[in-house]
Amino acid sequence: MSGDSVTTGGRRRIGRYVALGDSFTAGNGVDPGSRWADLVSDALGALNPDFEYFNLARDGATSSEVGEQIPRAIELEPDLITLVCGANDVILELKPDVPAFAARLESILDRLTGALPEAAILTANYPEGWDLTGAGPRTRARIRRGMTELNEAIRTVTAASGVPCLDVVSHPGTGDARNYEIDGLHPSLRGHLHTADEICEVLARDFSIEIPSERRERIWS
Repeated sequence: MSGDSVTTGGRRRIGRYVALGDSFTAGNGVDPGSRWADLVSDALGALNPDFEYFNLARDGATSSEVGEQIPRAIELEPDLITLVCGANDVILELKPDVPAFAARLESILDRLTGALPEAAILTANYPEGWDLTGAGPRTRARIRRGMTELNEAIRTVTAASGVPCLDVVSHPGTGDARNYEIDGLHPSLRGHLHTADEICEVLARDFSIEIPSERRERIWS
């Protein structure tokens, strides 16, 4: 594995990070370099001159399409993977098939953990109360109901797989309009900054990954 992680003082330094997912990770509405995954990689790379980062996420990707990102992710042999998917399975379908999504997510995690047993893998779920610009009350209700079911499926699958999941549903920031673009769906620059903050906290807590203090101050500010 190129760019392997190393352990210093009980903390883990990452050598290669791969981000998988949909527009939440691809960064719809913000410039490359400002996405939360870019900010996380910036912090991780400050400690390792050989650090490498690949963002394979794609705007509009469903969980099936995120599954197509897995072979490349495995080929890259990262020691850190973030995976966030499923929202488009709800948004793009009048009748989302949440059990089918759960089966796909389980398969994705099985493929990753089976091929990369030493890698740190982190997932996350989604806000449920998006203030979607231009959407009528029935559409809003449908999406809220679908997201609630989707998030419960994410919690269940990740718990069974032993993969940590950042649970954002009850986070106070999900109700702050400043954290969203004008569409009421995608994170704003401020939203990406806060997401990077939360991701780094989980990486440090659950995986003992080292985050340099000066980069923490830059992200948290």
